[in-house]
Amino acid sequence: MAGELAGKVAAVTGAGSGIGLASSRAMLAAGAHVVAVDRDERALGAIRDEFGDAASTLAVDLLDPQACAALAPRIIEAAGRIDIFHANAGSYIGGNLVDADGAAIDRMLNLNVNVVMKNVRDVLPHMMERKSGDIVVTSSLAAHYPTPWEPVYASSKWAIDCFVQTVRRQVFKDGIRVGSISPGPVITALIADWPADKLAEAKASGSLLEPEEVANVILFMLTRPRGMTIRDVVMLPSNFDL
Repeated sequence: MAGELAGKVAAVTGAGSGIGLASSRAMLAAGAHVVAVDRDERALGAIRDEFGDAASTLAVDLLDPQACAALAPRIIEAAGRIDIFHANAGSYIGGNLVDADGAAIDRMLNLNVNVVMKNVRDVLPHMMERKSGDIVVTSSLAAHYPTPWEPVYASSKWAIDCFVQTVRRQVFKDGIRVGSISPGPVITALIADWPADKLAEAKASGSLLEPEEVANVILFMLTRPRGMTIRDVVMLPSNFDL
């Protein structure tokens, strides 16, 4: 798909690793200028080394309310506009609810739900004024299936899936497409908190996805004709249900 995003500006949160990094690479290869957003300065440095002038980087702690509110203006200042916004940053809590730390629950719900809502809200006026734009939110298979080993995480993704579906219906008239990608378990740092036996079982059975596989689907969503919206994609390893 080389060149299919030529001239576009794509901003990706949580771009320093995992799905965010893979998504950034895929959109860069398709010709977009990527604004990589992450709190990890070292990861952003690696992105600058890899991408060169084809990327801009912004060090942002999205859990800082002032930094979060300044994100959209900073992206526009860095790259001139926002054609694509990939709301990817998130965190994970697994295990039994009774064992979950209260502060960790607050942090995860804030990042997975509140920050996504505020980021999308802040990007929309810019896209609405231009009558064009694409928003993709990283959701999860957990938004579609009540996974018993991750009730807090799954609840955050159920909430954000509802958000994506309702916002889509508000802004389609403005030429803006809103969709979500809901992968099954992906080999990223997020699943390091899985119960050890569950993680070992998934690795042994080939029941994990690579971040690049998710990025390829995101690129497919973004490169459809403007009259078509790929609104929700659920993807999982074929062995997942074994």
